[in-house]
Amino acid sequence: MDRVMANENSHGSGVVLGSSTNPAKLIIDTDPGIDDSMTILMAFQTPELEILGLTTIFGNVTTEDATRNALTLCEMAGCPGVPVAEGSPEPLKGGKPRVAEFAHGSDGMGNISLTPPKAKKCDKNASEFLVDKVSEYPGEVSILALGPLTNLALAIKRDSSFASKVKNIVVLGGAFFALGNVNPAAEANIYGDPEAADVVFTSGANIAVVGINITTQVKLTDADFLELRQSKGRYVQLLGDMCKFYRDWHVKSDGVHGIFLHDPVSFVALVRPDLFTFKKGVVRVETQGICMGHTLMDQGLKRWNVSNPWTGYSPVSVAWTVNVDKVLNYIKRLLMKQ
Repeated sequence: MDRVMANENSHGSGVVLGSSTNPAKLIIDTDPGIDDSMTILMAFQTPELEILGLTTIFGNVTTEDATRNALTLCEMAGCPGVPVAEGSPEPLKGGKPRVAEFAHGSDGMGNISLTPPKAKKCDKNASEFLVDKVSEYPGEVSILALGPLTNLALAIKRDSSFASKVKNIVVLGGAFFALGNVNPAAEANIYGDPEAADVVFTSGANIAVVGINITTQVKLTDADFLELRQSKGRYVQLLGDMCKFYRDWHVKSDGVHGIFLHDPVSFVALVRPDLFTFKKGVVRVETQGICMGHTLMDQGLKRWNVSNPWTGYSPVSVAWTVNVDKVLNYIKRLLMKQ
């Protein structure tokens, strides 16, 4: 992932796709989840990527259910041997995690009663797996983080060199200069573990953040679903069945007759950063009070007279604009792939 300058014309921070014979290495940290499921299947449909493993976290479901769903998705993709490492069952500070069953169903898959997976999770926990793989391939492993950042924060705490050895991290999270989706201040993934998010954003790793100010611009409408169903895509019927629950929640919550493509958009930011522009700045996360989970970037527009909580940290790349039509078409092409 190339470092970018702090201006709106910057093209992003992503992974240079390999070839089918020399694919780029990727770990997906995930809480599947309907749009996570869509993203994971898209990743498996991309031969230029080598999926080293999935690590699981709470968010759309509990961590235990996320592990079951991740194993199921690997089997659906014909890759039952891909390791699934179970992550933390709770945020860094402890306590019961927030789970979004109201949007994804009690099973996280839209309550469509899928067959339980045959494969088992791997022996390592998520933070161990992340540290080991990044150490095995220093400078080569990208991470796509689709849920709360607890596992990544634990990996950073476990290995002080993790942040410098990971190739890049693309985070779905935050709401930059926009309303959140948990409350006016916060987006769900960051709200789920704000302490962990602050650890990750200030770690010095090569990070790109895609907030819901970007992802809510890209929608899969009822007309798009009809187009997908008419294709012969390998996963179209399955994802269509899953998305019924998710779509109904979007209608009720946002008045949108379709779904926001949060997770798939972040995947496109990883593999096609040229379809986005980014700005660089230090991002901090509020960890208490009514604005808990709020992400605020110092855009570098002012030279401060005294130091502040943003001072001295490495900047991250924040997605600033998105080519909506091209991103949507990229997603649809992958979903319609046979």
